[in-house]
Amino acid sequence: MPSTIRALHADITTLAVDAIVNAANESLLPGGGVCGAIHRAAGPELAEACRALGGCRTGDAKLTKGYRLPARYVIHTVGPVWHGGQHGEPELLASCYRRCLALAAANGIAGLAFPGISTGIYGYPVEQAALVAVGTVHESLRQFPSVREVIFCCFSAGDLAIYERLLRG
Repeated sequence: MPSTIRALHADITTLAVDAIVNAANESLLPGGGVCGAIHRAAGPELAEACRALGGCRTGDAKLTKGYRLPARYVIHTVGPVWHGGQHGEPELLASCYRRCLALAAANGIAGLAFPGISTGIYGYPVEQAALVAVGTVHESLRQFPSVREVIFCCFSAGDLAIYERLLRG
């Protein structure tokens, strides 16, 4: 049975899925945007766990428990800062999605939800980021068939419309 990929407009911190993805900074410590919201909802234990991980490089991902979140786990990934698209941004962003899916598969995580990685303060244009996200997830799920559901959790109705259009093909 093929994996399900869908988009929804929701607060990612409220989703009862195996794992949510945190669009983190390299320190993995609480920041603004989705990262700050996830840390606030998960409680101080998340920051303690992240401190112990020693940071994360752009394009990579690391796993912690979800603590007070409805999700059992948080996969932290560091997306690229947008510098016009000619500095490896698409490759680094695709690496975020691949690494998150690889971590999910390796840890028995069957369903996960992604926010718009790098589309907040990091400035990646939503349409271009969504193209990378949808394409990379479609391609990567062949390699990780144990991941049964991927949700693109959109912060705005406008972002949702972009993801829905891309998912329709």
